[in-house]
Parts: sequence; structure tokens; C-alpha cells
Amino acid sequence: MKIVLHDGSIKEVDQNSTEAFNTLNHSTAHLLAEAVLALYPDAKLSIGPSIEEGFYYDIDFGDTPFSEDDLAPIEKKMKEISARGYDIKYMTMTKAAALEYFKDNPYKVELITNLSDGDITAFRQNDFIDLCRGPHVLNSNLIKHFKLTSVAGAYWRGDSHNKQLTRIYGTSHFSEESLQNYLTLVEERRKRDHRVLGKQLDLFMLSEYGPGFPFWLPNGMVIRTEIENLIKEMLRKYDYQLISTPIVLSKELWETSGHWDHYQKNMYLTHVDEREFAIKPMNCPGAILVYNSTLHSYRDLPVRLAELGLDHRHEASGALNGLFRARAFTQDDAHIFCTSAQLRSEITRCVKFFDEVYSLFHLDYTVELSTRPEKDYIGSVSVWNKSEKILEDAIKKTGKPYEINPGDGAFYGPKLDFKVRDSMNRVWQCGTIQLDMNLPHRFGCSYIDASGNKVEPIMIHRACLGSIERFIGVLIEHFAGAFPLWLAPIQIAILPVNNEFHLRYAKSLKTSLEKLGFRVSLDESEEKLGYRMRNAQMKKIPYTIVIGDNEVTNKTLTYRTYKDKEQVTVPVGDFKKKIKIERDQRKLN
Repeated sequence: MKIVLHDGSIKEVDQNSTEAFNTLNHSTAHLLAEAVLALYPDAKLSIGPSIEEGFYYDIDFGDTPFSEDDLAPIEKKMKEISARGYDIKYMTMTKAAALEYFKDNPYKVELITNLSDGDITAFRQNDFIDLCRGPHVLNSNLIKHFKLTSVAGAYWRGDSHNKQLTRIYGTSHFSEESLQNYLTLVEERRKRDHRVLGKQLDLFMLSEYGPGFPFWLPNGMVIRTEIENLIKEMLRKYDYQLISTPIVLSKELWETSGHWDHYQKNMYLTHVDEREFAIKPMNCPGAILVYNSTLHSYRDLPVRLAELGLDHRHEASGALNGLFRARAFTQDDAHIFCTSAQLRSEITRCVKFFDEVYSLFHLDYTVELSTRPEKDYIGSVSVWNKSEKILEDAIKKTGKPYEINPGDGAFYGPKLDFKVRDSMNRVWQCGTIQLDMNLPHRFGCSYIDASGNKVEPIMIHRACLGSIERFIGVLIEHFAGAFPLWLAPIQIAILPVNNEFHLRYAKSLKTSLEKLGFRVSLDESEEKLGYRMRNAQMKKIPYTIVIGDNEVTNKTLTYRTYKDKEQVTVPVGDFKKKIKIERDQRKLN
């Protein structure tokens, strides 16, 4: 297929390529914008990019209420415009002409004002013109198979100080079959909602007594404990030292770190003995105090301090989303103090750590290098530039592909963000490696080098899971609540066919499995076997064992795995050997 580029040239692309998909969706965003203006003449358009699975457009509807019920008329209008077959044409205008044309739209005016002088590119279909660099498909009649999927709020330019706009999401495809396959996938994702499964499987709860503060139930604590045990095991393997730092620390500490000036709006503040304190939103200042509590030689470095630190951040109530966006969460945090010569090897070591953890769950990932924000950062530009180059060189050395994410670094340094892709093809921000030459300077960190001189170490902030809560939320949806044996809250369910004849053997089997450390339930209710079997399936228990006459007589057991109708009869010893390997090696089902 042919597309028109930002300079008006025509390019041939493979219709099955990512470039073609992104182009189609960007053109569909323009189609949406034209339809919106036809139905809402007073609406103000801002931006409408393509995204990984579709597109969105942020729109200011003014005082006009807007909800998902309003999507159907817009979609209908889009189909009408598409069917007319308008050519989509590249055009340019001077900056002055662009400002004049879009003078009634403050969002476009702001965008144009920030552009350098010279010609401004735009695209036109019918009488609709939008500020844009393209690319686009050549004609509106190529946009046939699309769906507007949802509505959300979004601040202009991502800044909460700006007006909140209405973001309309959609997706566009080259065939009806592809569109329907995607919508089926979306429906499957909906069924996997971790908030629904969390309630169904008794994993966690949410309460209005603590909005954004999850309560872990016994089943959920099993999963959480197993994840924490895994991380602690990995930390020992990679030579980290575990620490724990206070949750409440004084204002002076946060002033030194820069959080008081740059992050205070997201912090919970309190007074103790007439002094101001804050509940920690991050663990780094506490880790620095631990490092500074003793003298260090160059021979001690790198010092790797790890903490499962409970943090609190005041997130907007509208942004809260179960375990994905909470106000209290535990970071699998670590802070590495090292020399500049050790930086690349330490970053490579972190990537290897992440690789090992993510592969356990069959989670692929991509890497983004996030650079210095445009404003509200600490430290000099030269230090930032040096830090960014070190990070980029280090990730290049690992051979992992990466992309640049301009302006999205932390306020104290650039970072590598690790984005995992789950079984439903969704991308989640999990791990991060942040390079920091600023906080060690602000806190006066030092070590004695080989010549006896005091030298500032460089600090690496690093978290693999991001937060334990969020990562478990991702796993709930990744596995659809059907956890592998080692993670499952209940690993084995035992069902005696008839309590009078089979219960005693079932109880002895339960005891012997529990001695091996397995989590076992025994359903000795008088309900029919089929009902009890379905109940075990509803709880997504990995193994269900049925005990009847043959099993008691032959000292065997009959099991079936979750979602598998086939029943297998084996000697008890063989079953124990099988599940012990599966659990101890943390295999996936």
C-alpha cells in the first residue's frame, strides 16, 4: 500500500507492517477529529497520535457532557465521511498563516508557537485541516474497519496543572476479521480484570476506609510471600545486602533529597513533636543514610543495598486502579553505590537479574531510555548528558534493543525503563534502572580511593518488579488467575468420593503432602463429586486429586490438572516426585 509522508512524498509499505498499521490508525484519528467537529462544532482538538494498538484523540468539549454513550453517533459519522472517499493531501503553511487559521484553538496555537520558524505541515481531507507531520493513507475510503473503544480523562500535555480533556480511544484495522480478533482479545482482557479475579479468588480487597490502600487476604498473602521469597533469593544470588528504613522521616531529609521541592504534592505530610515529617514516597534517601552511616573504601565498592520498602504516594482519586495504581505499595528497591569504572558492569548485572526474573513468568520485555525532563530537574545539564551517555552505552553493550523516550527521566537522573508484555499482548512498566550523580552529591556521599582521597560514588536506583502490588496485578491477568503450582494459594485439592470409605486415606495423603510443604485442601463435604470438582476448577487449583476404591486398594491417586479433563492414575510416590520438581524449579503449568 502507499502512504504520504511528512514531506509530501509517497512511500510504498507492506500492509502487514507496523508502519502501515500505525499510519492507518493515525489517519483514523483524523477521521475521528473531523467527525467530532461535524457533530460538536465548538469542540477544540488537541492531539491525536497512533498508539501500539490503535489511536486516541484528546478533545476539549467545553461544558458539553461527554460519555461512552456518545461514541456511537461519532462512529456513524466517521463511516459516512470514510465512504465519501476524500483524498488525504499533504500541505504546508507559514507559521503566521497557521496561527491565523487555528487562532480559535488554544491547543493548536500553543503547539504552533513552540515550533521553529518556517513552513508548518498539515494534512487536509475534504474541508478538514489538521496540524500534522503524517504519515497518512492516501484516501479516506481505505479507513473501513474501526471501532471507538473507550473514553478517559487526560490532562493537556500530561500536566495536572492544565485542563483535563476528553480522550477518545479507538482501533483501526485493514480487515474486519483483524478488527474482530482484536475486539475478542479485548473482551478476554476484560474477563481477566485483576480486580474481579482478586475478589473471586479471595486475593485482596479494597475499602472506602482506605481508598488506594489494598488489603491482602490470606490467599493473596501466599502469592505475595512467594514473590518476596523469590526476590530475596535473587538478591542473595546477586550479592545484595537487605536493609529496612523508616516509613516516616523529617522534612529536612526530603529538602536535601529535593523531594520537598519537586515531589511534595504527591507526599503525605504530618507533624511530630512540632516538626514536619513526611511518609516516604521513595526509599532512596533512607538507603543513602544507611550508606553514609559507615566509612567506605574503594575496596568496599560496589555496595548493593536492597529493600522491600513500603512507600506512600498521594495519587489522584480518579487515577486509582486496584493494584495497578495504588497509594501504598512495596518496591523491590535497591541502590548500588559504585565507581564510574564499575557502572557499565553493574548495569549489565542488573539487566541479567531482570532477565532471570521475567523469564520465570514468560514475560518478554522492551527497554526505553528516558532522558532529562524539560523542566523541574536537579543537577547540571553536563552531568545529565554524561549520565545519559553512560546508560546508553551500557544498554548497547547488553545487546538488548532499546528506544529513546525524551524528557521522561526522574527529576534526579535518566533511567532505563523495562516494559514487559503479557499473554494478552499488553505492555506494563515494571523494572527501572536509574543513574544518579545528583543525590550522592547532595548528601555528601563518599569513599576513599586508592590514593587516600575522598571521592563521590555514583548511585544506581534499581527495581525489577517496580512494585510487588502492581506486579501481582499483572500476574493475575497474565495467568487469568490460574497461577503456576509454586505460586498458587491452594496447590492441591483432594476429593474423597465417599467419606465412609475414602476419607481416612484422603486425610493421610493430605498430611504427607503437607509434610513436603504443599498447600492442600480437603473437601470432605457431602456435596456430589461433580459439584466439588467444579468448585476446585472455579478456584483455579492446579491439581485436583480424586480418591475412590481403586486408589485406596492400590495406594495410588487419580489427578487432573486445571482445565484438563483427562484423569491420570499414578503411584503416590511418582506424583510427589513430579509436583516437587514442578514446584522447586518454579515451572509454569
